[in-house]
Amino acid sequence: MGNNSFFNSLFWKIGATFLVTLLILSAVYLYISVYTAEMYFQEASQKLNAEIAPHIAGENRCFIDGEVNEEVLKEVFHSVMVINPSIEVYLLDTEGKILTYFAPNKIIKLDYVPLGPIKEFIEVGVSSFVMGIDPKNVTAMKGFSASEVFEDSTLRGYIYVILGGEEYENATQFVFGSYMLRLGVRSMAITLIAAALISLIALAFITRNLRKIILVIRRFKDGDLNTRVKLKGKGELSEFASSFNDMADTIVRNMEEMKTMDNLRRELVANVSHDLRTPLATIQGYIETILMKADTLSEAERKKYMETIFSSTERLRNLVEELFELSKLEARESKANPEPFSIAELVQDIQQKNLIMAESKNIDLSLKFPYNLPLVNADIGMMEKVLQNLLDNALKFTPDGGNITIRLTPEKNFIFVSIKDDGQGISQDALPHIFERYQKAERTNLSENEGLGLGLAIVKKILEVHEIAINVESDKEKGTVFSFKVPIYGAKQTIDAEATYS
Repeated sequence: MGNNSFFNSLFWKIGATFLVTLLILSAVYLYISVYTAEMYFQEASQKLNAEIAPHIAGENRCFIDGEVNEEVLKEVFHSVMVINPSIEVYLLDTEGKILTYFAPNKIIKLDYVPLGPIKEFIEVGVSSFVMGIDPKNVTAMKGFSASEVFEDSTLRGYIYVILGGEEYENATQFVFGSYMLRLGVRSMAITLIAAALISLIALAFITRNLRKIILVIRRFKDGDLNTRVKLKGKGELSEFASSFNDMADTIVRNMEEMKTMDNLRRELVANVSHDLRTPLATIQGYIETILMKADTLSEAERKKYMETIFSSTERLRNLVEELFELSKLEARESKANPEPFSIAELVQDIQQKNLIMAESKNIDLSLKFPYNLPLVNADIGMMEKVLQNLLDNALKFTPDGGNITIRLTPEKNFIFVSIKDDGQGISQDALPHIFERYQKAERTNLSENEGLGLGLAIVKKILEVHEIAINVESDKEKGTVFSFKVPIYGAKQTIDAEATYS
């Protein structure tokens, strides 16, 4: 399994592809080398033997009274080929027809030879390499020598000499093939060995960074979440390494968030259990008392117990509603439906609903805002919840005889809303955590029975849905101010939805 994985690696795949490419290129190179060498030998042979045909034509009478001088030509052709067995000699008429020839085996496949190359050779001489057709091998073009043949200044035909005839081919083919085979094998072997070594070194260098990335990925997979790829320079691998590092950071961050959420979930279960246990225990205790003492309880005692049960039931209902609302806000199931409304009228309604509570604690609940405030654009139901929760918080922590002020101040594109109490304030250490679920600042006048509450967490989430930031300012013994900005209807603005603290 390991060996298969090794040879299936990118290194060996690239190496094999490179090797196949080298073999193909080597074969092409060998073919070009053989063809070039053959052309070189033929051109050299033509330049060396270019005067054979003119010599035959000039030293012998090839025609007598227009007829072929067979006796002389056969003797001359034979003598020439004895001296140079590689040549084949042909006598052509003025149309290119073969009149007589001397070639081994006496086998020719053409009766006519094209005169174009012959005339070109006679015209340019050895200054240019010209190839002509071989009458014994019509598929082969070969070097030749040619000359015009005259009788009494009359052109009678041409001497056409193939310089590398069939005998030459048969004699040289084996030798040349063997030589080129040896040359090709040596060249290919040296080239392949050198190329293989160079390519392996180059591939090892190129894939070095890739191996680093793979190693880091394996370590990350095995649980080393702090490992990261460190590559210098630019390129695709650097971009890949950077993308992996970003992905790893995101995974680690999400895992940390999941751990935090898990801890919060555990705290939530514990806190909810605590908050639910208290009213449930109260309800159960009083119901058991009523059942056990049904015949001895006075009407006043019965009414008192029922009021306590009702109060505990209300607390239980409110807690369940807050949990349900907060869960929907965190899951983004609750969406804001902005509409224009008068925030001045909204705070007046909220003041009227809470006057009895304020008066019972001798708290002065006042409103301050100018007349003719413009309409704001927000979800009126959600904004009512925000203001009510903030006011509940202020009433809870403001001592008897204290003051709570709700102030509305118009600004450019916004209405600035603030709720100020003159309670004992919040410590600076606790201030950043007051919007977390089941987090409570230290307030000496908060009884255990009032519970931890989720009001501020709900406020934060509702304002986040509206993309509105909430600001908190608090000083020990001087009180606390919650403030935020609600956009004016029709105005254009961008609000950061992060809470700030002063």
